Amino acid sequence: MQLNHYIDHTNLKAFATPYDITKLCAEAKEHKFFAICVNGCYVKTAKKELQNSAVKIAAVIGFPLGAMDTQSKVFEAKHCVANGADEIDMVINIGQLKDGNLKYVKNEISEIKNIIGAKILKVIIETCYLTEEEKISACRCALDANADYVKTSTGFGSGGATFEDVKLMKSIVGEQLEVKASGGIKDAETAKKYIELGASRLGTSSGISITAKL
Repeated sequence: MQLNHYIDHTNLKAFATPYDITKLCAEAKEHKFFAICVNGCYVKTAKKELQNSAVKIAAVIGFPLGAMDTQSKVFEAKHCVANGADEIDMVINIGQLKDGNLKYVKNEISEIKNIIGAKILKVIIETCYLTEEEKISACRCALDANADYVKTSTGFGSGGATFEDVKLMKSIVGEQLEVKASGGIKDAETAKKYIELGASRLGTSSGISITAKL
């Protein structure tokens, strides 16, 4: 198992500087991580740094709360793709989900997927705020909206990925969608466990230490 091929090397800190993103890109190339994950303002920087590289660029949308209106998220996604993003990691509207407005959640995912076309869409459901029933509903919304992935967490909520959540999410989406585990993944043993449970991508800022002894 080559863990580096599962890793989205991530820096989404509010105080991340252009230098930090340049460093992130250099590390991703050196360690052959699958992708980097950055805030939208740094997509152009990443595109420049990763030219002639196999490393993909993932940009976060509606991050980290998911509470802006749909059209703002759609514009943000379209802009990031235009600047060079290969993948979009969007945060759902958690409040609408918890209110039972699944039509809103599904339509928002669908609108973003439509605007980015063949680019990969990962749907962050922020599991730490959801009941089991809500997690299932969120996964089904992503399925119905033709997303590509469901993702556990932003890493900025009250909790990150758990083994139980990844197992549950995979049981709902099956082979139709992929699962990304994110938030609190800091060692190789944990990373391998998530992959065994069905995750095909791992979001972490600890990729170098996770893969250091492999």
